[in-house]
Amino acid sequence: MSNGAISVRYAKALLTIGKEQGQVEPYADELSSVAAVMSEHDMLRLLLDSPTFPVEKKSAIMSDVGTAMKLSDGMKTFLGLLVEKGRVVQLPQIADNYRKFADDISGIVRATLTSAHCLDDKTNETIRSGLEKQTGKKVVLNLLVDPELIGGVTAEMGGKLFDGSVKTQLKQIADTLAKG
Repeated sequence: MSNGAISVRYAKALLTIGKEQGQVEPYADELSSVAAVMSEHDMLRLLLDSPTFPVEKKSAIMSDVGTAMKLSDGMKTFLGLLVEKGRVVQLPQIADNYRKFADDISGIVRATLTSAHCLDDKTNETIRSGLEKQTGKKVVLNLLVDPELIGGVTAEMGGKLFDGSVKTQLKQIADTLAKG
């Protein structure tokens, strides 16, 4: 079984448990927090993924991490299972898949809005509201600034890019002029 399929399987299993316990969103937050800690601390990740380091010690370390991060008992149990099965290295993929499944259940769409400069809250809210009307779902915006856009905005949502930037419009004009 491929790593992608394995991470989907673990994410779905945790989602099932999360639904039963009414912990879908808290588990998503905890899982992404643990994935962030693992990506920030290479030594921790390497230790927990090492085939020569004893599983008992890995479990103790993961338990200490869970306690230090004040994770729920359900999440601690899930992380212990990942350690036991040697799947800790797939934690980032599992967290990403879990977030997608949790968002589907919650009716949430995540969008990345990139603008040439910081937009005010009213403009962000207007854009978010417009995207919600288009999708019929709650939209969570990730706001980025890219001065190379010159002006306008781009919005990436669900694998689709909506490009209203001045940079793209100028490129289209240049291409049209070049064709004659």
